[in-house]
Order: sequence, then structure tokens, then C-alpha cells
Amino acid sequence: MLGSLRVDPGQHARLAERDPRDTLGIDKDEAREQLEELHEKLSLLHNRLFAEGKRSLLLVLQGLDAAGKDGVVRSVFTGVNPQGCRVVSFREPSTTELQHDYLWRIHAALPARGEIVIFNRSHYEDIVAARMLKLAPEEVWRRRSSHVRDFERILSDEGTTIVKVFLNVSKDEQRIRMQERVDHPEKRWKFKLADLEVRKEYDDYVAAWDEAISATSTDWSPWYVVPADRNWLKALAVAKLLVDALERLDPQLPDAEPGVEGLQIT
Repeated sequence: MLGSLRVDPGQHARLAERDPRDTLGIDKDEAREQLEELHEKLSLLHNRLFAEGKRSLLLVLQGLDAAGKDGVVRSVFTGVNPQGCRVVSFREPSTTELQHDYLWRIHAALPARGEIVIFNRSHYEDIVAARMLKLAPEEVWRRRSSHVRDFERILSDEGTTIVKVFLNVSKDEQRIRMQERVDHPEKRWKFKLADLEVRKEYDDYVAAWDEAISATSTDWSPWYVVPADRNWLKALAVAKLLVDALERLDPQLPDAEPGVEGLQIT
């Protein structure tokens, strides 16, 4: 399952050729059962990672508007101890952040040893959004892919495992979800009229993301393209990716203090 989602280094992501409604051969009921099991594994492995306190994990979540990043976080991290787990959402840079290089605020938000951190949007906005919104000239945003590869190599070498996920939502499903935001009083606040202008450039955004993903999928930090039209499928896929990464890390609990084992407390 996971192999079909991976963008191999040196290969094109081919976003436009991937089916956002793909079920990966799994039905909804089966996915729910697997997700429950993965919740238990994720909770256990996260506890061991936190207790070990030597390495960390970073989940990078990207996708077009209405791809469902918030929903994935809610669905996947249910039951995970909030101690040692953080979500960071990167919005428009502040005045202070703009006085530094574009990776300054990213580095400050990285997971400490023992932590899992979820980036809801990330440093990749400084490539794609900077390109599409013309926030930087081409000579600037184009060289950032090289920066990011090197930056992520440093993180990997220093003990941070990076799981990068692009939630691939179709234009039709995006329309349905945007309409739900408009129609639902509890979701309406999330919709901005400017989203409609971005939606007009859906194909161009897909092409820009395709280029960015293809240029930054590496052996130490590969990208995974997850079909995002079905909420149950994307939650399962992301959970599998995280559990797989943590199982490969195989974090170990530290030894108890001498004399603790077998102690009878009265």
C-alpha cells in the first residue's frame, strides 16, 4: 500500500495522473478496523519515543485548499498523549519572521527529542505559494528546493524522521467541500473569498506542487501522495505511514532505576 504512494527520488510525482478517489484496494469497513489497531500502535510507539527522548518525528501535511489536513490530524492522532505531540500551523509570516530567512520560523518549530510534531502547511509554502502568488521572483523560489533538501538532510542526520504527505484532492471534491463550508454555520469562518481565485488556478497549483514534490523527494525525506477524496482512506494511509516510520525507529523504553523491579509498595 505505502509503496504505491511513495514518490521515488529522481522520479516525477505525476499528481495529475493519480486518482484522488483511489481506495488502494481497501473497503471502508476494513479501513475502520485497521485504523483502530493503528491508533493503539501509534499511542504505544509515541509513548516509547517520548520516554526514550533521543529522536523525533516530523509529519509534514500539505495539500490544496479543502484537502482535509485538519481532519487528518483529528482522525489520526485520536488517543495520542498531547504531552510530546504538537501541531504547528504556518500562516502569513509576521513582521519579526520576515526579518529572517524563510526557514528561521520553521527551525524554531521543529520537534524536540522525543516529540512528534505535525506541520499543517510548512516550509513548502515558501516554494509553491511564493511561486503562485508571485511573492518572490523565480530565481528566489526556484533555488529553495535545493535549500530544503539540504535542510531536511541535516534534520535526518540529527535524529528527526520526516514523513511528508501531500493530500491529493480532486477539483470536484474540492468544490463540494468548499460549498459545505459556505453552507455550514460552524465551518463558514474557514472560507475566504480569495479561495475562489486560487481555485481558478487549480491545474496550475497541481503543476507547481508536482514540480516541488518531484524536486524534494529524497532517500532521507521522501514524499507520499495520498488520495484525499475519501476521508477514511486518507486517515488510514497517514496512520500507516506514521506507524511504519515509528516501527522502523523502534524506540526503546529506558531502564528503570535499580531496585524498582519487583518492588512491593505498602
